[in-house]
Amino acid sequence: MNKYGKIAIVAVLAVVVGAVLVVKQNRNQDSPPGESRGPGNPAFEGSGSQDAESTASQQKGNLPRLVDLGAGKCIPCKMMAPILEELKKEYKGQMEVQFIDVWDNRAAGGQYGIRSIPTQIFYDASGKERFRHEGFFSKEDILAKCEELGFNLKEGKSDG
Repeated sequence: MNKYGKIAIVAVLAVVVGAVLVVKQNRNQDSPPGESRGPGNPAFEGSGSQDAESTASQQKGNLPRLVDLGAGKCIPCKMMAPILEELKKEYKGQMEVQFIDVWDNRAAGGQYGIRSIPTQIFYDASGKERFRHEGFFSKEDILAKCEELGFNLKEGKSDG
C-alpha cells in the first residue's frame, strides 16, 4: 500500500472516530422529562448556534437557512468549507449559511440531533426544517436541493 493510501485510511478512521464521539456525546446527555433537545430549546446557545425559530425571526425578510454541522479537523468538513463560503457570499441577502463546529460546541450535536458529520440542515424562511443530508454535499447538489425546496435564489446578488 502506498503512502497516500495509508493517509486516506487514517483520515477516514479519524472521521469515523469523530462521528462516534459525537454520537456517544448525544447518548450521554440526559434531558429532564419534557425538555426538548431540538433546535427549539431556548437553552441552546453558543457561538454560531442559534435555534431555527429565533434565527428565523431575527432575519430580515425571514430568509431560508442552511446549517452545516461539522468539525474543523474533519476531512469532508474541510472540503465543505469553501463551498459554504461561496454560498454565503453569492447568496448574501437571499439565504443564511451557517457552520457549527460540533467539536468546539459539543452540545450542538445533540441539539440538532445529528448522527454523523458533516450534516447539512435546510430550513425554510419560516424556520421549519425541510431537508437533512449527511456527508459531503457538493455546491451543485446544494443548489439543486434549494431549488427543489422552492428557495428562490439568484446568483450574484451579493455586495462584494
